[in-house]
Amino acid sequence: MVGSTDNAENAGAVGVAESSGTAKAAGTRTAGTTGNAGSPADQPGTAARGAALPGPDDPALRADCANCFALCCVALPFAASADFAAGKQAGRPCANLRRDDFRCGIHTTLRERGWSGCTVFDCHGAGQKVSQITFGGRDWRQHPDGARRMFEVFPVMRQLHELLRYLAEALALPVTRTLHGDLRRALRELDGLTRRDAETLLATDVAAVRQEVNTLLLRAGDLVRSRAPGRGGRPRNHRGADLAGARLRNADLRGASLRGALLIAADLRGADLRSADVIGADFRDADLRGADLTGAVFLTQPQLDAARGDAATRIPPALRRPSHW
Repeated sequence: MVGSTDNAENAGAVGVAESSGTAKAAGTRTAGTTGNAGSPADQPGTAARGAALPGPDDPALRADCANCFALCCVALPFAASADFAAGKQAGRPCANLRRDDFRCGIHTTLRERGWSGCTVFDCHGAGQKVSQITFGGRDWRQHPDGARRMFEVFPVMRQLHELLRYLAEALALPVTRTLHGDLRRALRELDGLTRRDAETLLATDVAAVRQEVNTLLLRAGDLVRSRAPGRGGRPRNHRGADLAGARLRNADLRGASLRGALLIAADLRGADLRSADVIGADFRDADLRGADLTGAVFLTQPQLDAARGDAATRIPPALRRPSHW
């Protein structure tokens, strides 16, 4: 979605490449009741004008596994790698998915068993929306006739929801007030699209939506970067750069553009990333111990979960310090 033509940004939703190794991780389903049936998404797709728009911390933009039918454990493919102990095809349930419900059978020991890719995946609320809104609470086990379509809709919704999250964050920033009108319109239109029926979602030109939204997010990111604290001169531009394994210890990256940058296993200990634009940056195994990411824009929980850090790593208050740091 917000991705551009750059490298990691181009892998699905702008930040998909940042979430784990293959970016198509089977997520952990820690619970899996069907929840309320909800209402099928057969209504017109524009959000009601009086309806509240989602904010960056809205629960609707976070995975709610209890109201999802383990879609990331079934719909998405992944290959055997350092992130996944075994591979599987799209539409095939993960071998670790319990058969009596929609829970992961090894959820508490995923990292120890070689499934770290699952621990860093986040659908940004797409799973519960597809399960409870698009398909009205009809799960793929009880209604196998709709399984294939449900599995096809999920990756589309996941990309749209990631974009929703970025737009909501941009709209919440005071520094982007000159863009608030455009951001609000884009957010409302996209939120309405996510409430359309399965056929409409599958017919959506996701690349076109991504490009349109990306234009706004670029402008928002530039506004944040231009006001980086204590930064003299022009902020560095590392957009799409291959910085895998780079030695960036104590680097001054305030206000830098790291959009879509490959930072796999980079040494960022003590680096200053305040107000940097990190949308789509791949932080897998990056060493963020002692780094300062305060105010880093478009930073997501999966990016932090994929990296290494410690108690001295400073992160935005809306994000959670990973348990493995």
